[in-house]
Amino acid sequence: MTSKILIVFTSVDKGLTGASAGWYIPEAAHPYYVLAPHFPIDFASPEGANPPVDPVSNNKVDGSVKFLADEVVQQKLATAKKLADVKADEYAAIFYVGGQGPCIDLAFDPVNIELANEFWRAGKIVSAVCHGPGALIGCTDASGRSIFKGRCATCFTAAEEKKLGTQDSIPFQPEEKLKELGATFENAESFGASDNTVRVVADGKLLTGQNPASALALGEAVLKALET
Repeated sequence: MTSKILIVFTSVDKGLTGASAGWYIPEAAHPYYVLAPHFPIDFASPEGANPPVDPVSNNKVDGSVKFLADEVVQQKLATAKKLADVKADEYAAIFYVGGQGPCIDLAFDPVNIELANEFWRAGKIVSAVCHGPGALIGCTDASGRSIFKGRCATCFTAAEEKKLGTQDSIPFQPEEKLKELGATFENAESFGASDNTVRVVADGKLLTGQNPASALALGEAVLKALET
């Protein structure tokens, strides 16, 4: 079986209110640097090259500067594949980076939904952090049942969204949607509330992380799952 990992980014740069969207830097940087020493990694997005970063996430800490300055990363971003050109059988795992964008484009993109279905139905690792699980709301097993049905999962919470005042920027709240789809929702405290804000949930091949603070731990969980 191939050992490559596919990291998926949004192609959306603005939310429904016109505020900046895009992908959230630490949610890509932390897992990338956990996984890259062990597995080849490709980048992809609905529109391909140069997926837009959310400038709000460029806080110049948490590895953001290193990631954006990394020549290998720059090349991967510049040559990111279009999702339509991705073949699931070339990869062992898929990882969805957050930022609000996935809830706007990936959640409703038929190409993404079909790709996620292929990963899941082939027994590959499907992982996502923060708003990333929003990209998986259309993903189903071979019987048409949501992959969240009867499984434990997490994502950016409604409380965290409200705290940031960004709930109107996206068409749905990922926490509410996961619950609607039958997930047993787990979460830590709200992002920024304390040091106890990390939550990663692994339920079989479905691995999810709550927020930016959980991205590193989720990357470690994906690595462990791939090496098991």
